[in-house]
Amino acid sequence: MTGQHERAVAGDLTGKVVLAAGATRGAGRAMAVELGRAGALVYVTGRTTRERVSEVGRPTETIEQTAELVTAAGGTGIAVPTDHLEPAQVKALVERIDREQGRLDVLVNGLWGGDHLLEFDTKLWDLDLAGGLRMFRLGVDSHIITGHFALPLLIRRPGGLVVEITDGTAAFNRTYRGNLCFDLAKNAPHRIAFGLAAELEEYGGTAVSLTPGFLRSEAMLEHFGVTEENWRDAVAKEPHFAIAESPALIARAVRALAADPDKGRWSGQSLSSGQLAKEYDFTDTDGSRPDCFRYFEEVVFGGKAETAADYR
Repeated sequence: MTGQHERAVAGDLTGKVVLAAGATRGAGRAMAVELGRAGALVYVTGRTTRERVSEVGRPTETIEQTAELVTAAGGTGIAVPTDHLEPAQVKALVERIDREQGRLDVLVNGLWGGDHLLEFDTKLWDLDLAGGLRMFRLGVDSHIITGHFALPLLIRRPGGLVVEITDGTAAFNRTYRGNLCFDLAKNAPHRIAFGLAAELEEYGGTAVSLTPGFLRSEAMLEHFGVTEENWRDAVAKEPHFAIAESPALIARAVRALAADPDKGRWSGQSLSSGQLAKEYDFTDTDGSRPDCFRYFEEVVFGGKAETAADYR
């Protein structure tokens, strides 16, 4: 499908209030901006601001920038510095949303920030224990703390949506991810969404887990020494990067979910950006519709004689 006309996603979210937790960069930023493009008011949180840099160490990507992009896209962006591992900060954040808006319609829980701690293909007993436990806290505890304080506001009105962002679908993550702490951290959002779906049902709420495919985040592009404009040059270094997608794909997936009056049919499920692109008929920015996880299942792991181009 590469080269065909780009198909964006429809869905008006004017009047809706969103908490985009962990929206400093990458998919988190893209989702916040796309929800703003749909007309939503978006509270943007994270730890890196223009005055303070988080342990991730990327000072040029800030929550203020994200909030400005949300507003420029047509929504209203409000940056609130928040460490989601600090219950008092999250409590204060939600109290502010309640005080200023009196409602919360969508919680996008994209909290992570543990990539710098990754030690792939390392046995548990050889891992840096402090780093492993920190990664677990960043990927699991932060989600639990945020849900604990945000959900009482979200359930005031029926139709609320919780999107737990992770890495890999539940089916894909049956393959071990090469680091026990990372594996647990990226499987936990599936169970969080599954459990929250049961808890939110009586309030008319929906909870899902959602993953991008091979994401062309700022950090990933830097890793390969390319930009979004010439990203295909990285395929020479990593052939599977040919299936990569821009952050816009998962952003459009979240917008489609949030605007869908029948989104409850997805509740409790593990979803991917490629899957929802087909369901809601939108594409990535280049007009393609990459199906990363089917590519990995059938070609990379299954040995099928196809190329990434056959899955775009």
